[in-house]
Amino acid sequence: MHKVFVNDKPIVLTTTVEEEDGFKNYLLSRVSIGKVIKVLNKTSLKEVRLIGKKEEKLLKKFLKKLPNVIAGGGKVYNTEGKILFIYRNDKWDLPKGKAERKETIEETALREVEEETGVTGLEIVSRLESTYHIFKRNGKHKIKITHWFEMKTNFEGELQPELNEGITQVKWLTAEESRDALENSYANIRSLV
Repeated sequence: MHKVFVNDKPIVLTTTVEEEDGFKNYLLSRVSIGKVIKVLNKTSLKEVRLIGKKEEKLLKKFLKKLPNVIAGGGKVYNTEGKILFIYRNDKWDLPKGKAERKETIEETALREVEEETGVTGLEIVSRLESTYHIFKRNGKHKIKITHWFEMKTNFEGELQPELNEGITQVKWLTAEESRDALENSYANIRSLV
């Protein structure tokens, strides 16, 4: 099962048909993604489920329905075990951004974290789950696929929010502070942290 978010409501990709209760089922092979997005944005439904036949093909089939934007990002820990957060668009988030040409996804993630926060000396520890969300740019819907990496750093310098990207704060947060921040974050970020 995979989840693709439209704002904070998920489109669940599954092979299991369940009786509708607070959600709606559609066949993945026949669905209009525009209709699904409209239903999630304009109704009180908690989610939409797209039903396919083979679990291993669900995501691949879904990703063909809209243009894909590839991004990389980091869940960064410092030597005190605090997590690096950014504040943008009135929400707490993790640093991430679009891949550039001829860049590996690991290079993208490292570059974006450094650019958005000023943190240097980053080292990738492991790969995390990728997240998927639908956004609208220039009147067209697209799917952002963000490849996440757990990172560590010994950086102790001054944090520098990338203001021209709309980032107004960068902070190292303890586990307890992270839980509070996640109350004002995105569903896909809550699933990562």
